[in-house]
Amino acid sequence: MPFEDEIRLLRRQRSARRAGRTVEDAWRTLDTDEGLSTKEKLQSLIALTVPGERKGRGRQAKLSTAAPTVRRSPALRIFENPYPLHVRYGRVTLASGLRYDPSRLGLLLRSSGGSDEPAAFDLGRALFIDLETTGLAGGTGTLPFLVGMGYYRDERFHVIQHFLEDPAAEGEFVRGLGRFFEEMGFTSLVSYNGKLFDLPILETRFILQRTPFPLDGLPHLDFLFAARTLWKHKYDSCRLFHLAREVVRAERSEDIPSAEIPVRYFEYLRSGDFGLIEPILYHNQEDILSLLGIVIAGLDLIMAADEACERGDPADAMDLYGAGRFFERAGEAATSAHYYEQALRGGLSRETAAAARRRLSAHFKRAKDFDRAVALWSEMCEADQLASYRELAIYYEHRAKDLSKALVLAEEGLARADREASDPFRADFQHRIERLQAKIGRTVSPPRSLRRPK
Repeated sequence: MPFEDEIRLLRRQRSARRAGRTVEDAWRTLDTDEGLSTKEKLQSLIALTVPGERKGRGRQAKLSTAAPTVRRSPALRIFENPYPLHVRYGRVTLASGLRYDPSRLGLLLRSSGGSDEPAAFDLGRALFIDLETTGLAGGTGTLPFLVGMGYYRDERFHVIQHFLEDPAAEGEFVRGLGRFFEEMGFTSLVSYNGKLFDLPILETRFILQRTPFPLDGLPHLDFLFAARTLWKHKYDSCRLFHLAREVVRAERSEDIPSAEIPVRYFEYLRSGDFGLIEPILYHNQEDILSLLGIVIAGLDLIMAADEACERGDPADAMDLYGAGRFFERAGEAATSAHYYEQALRGGLSRETAAAARRRLSAHFKRAKDFDRAVALWSEMCEADQLASYRELAIYYEHRAKDLSKALVLAEEGLARADREASDPFRADFQHRIERLQAKIGRTVSPPRSLRRPK
């Protein structure tokens, strides 16, 4: 970690510890007021830590590792940070997550491999979830010790974290989570690689504790898939941290390496030093807000591409290509083709332009629009793409019935395959050439009546 980032992290940790002492003092004062209910006391306590509540609108979110401990038992602590909706995280406003049409959210689900109906998905009632665990292997040996969750309620975006202080009390930890899930009535899930990691691990802990898993069966948007579709061609990495900085423009640093998180938890269990856990809480809060931020940014990209194409305005060609891939994965073939065409008129890199032509030509082939498909395959041949020689050879042999031209293209493809040492294409072209030569030979053979007898 750069020295400047280390200094900023130390300052955050120091201010967090000071804030924690302030919260404890405030709670002792509130707890002596018999005129307040427990709920009112907690609301007053939370109000002390809401960042920017009495400041100007549009204030950047300030994360704290020492959020108020609103509940505590021997097994766990629960930390909560409620953020006003006008607060910004990077370039997005938290309120933006509540303004999207359900149909767009349904497309997100389909592009991520889901099959849920659009009306079943609503960010306003979704649970954003991210786990910190004792390892990355998964299975029954991996214990989630911090469950970070984000959700919209009461004109706030809440980040709440359940922290397991004693692994021996995991049963109480799991049952507490179960009660929370049931009470909140979430109707959908949002995660980042949660389908393969977070949710299976969490469900395993519920099964081991013989406790029903309330999140089972909810529509689940694993945004990792959509993020790769929208941005993999544009950025070096699709890690959540990286996209939060590049796409959302969030001012977050690599606060703690993922491999260090289990080590810190085990050391905390030995030493009881909660200072080891504070950076993990901070990291987890950042991940929840980063997840919300890139979901909003992804939806904004799709909407901006729609508007730019409708108006004929110039747009980022790489974003248009990402939108094309998004709609293709969502099953909207005609829309995706429109975006690929628009992207090819812009400034795509050579590699991305080749990929756009390949996807677009495949769409035209499926739609039996062979004039446009052939035009694209011809362009791609100029870029030395072996698959295009094969597609053209197939077209001229089977569609145009021009065997001579199909043979020429197959021979050119074979020569190219020899130079590139591509065995699969070499075998394909050799077989194709033999078949075409046989067909041409039969075509030019003289009539049987004119042949000499043997």
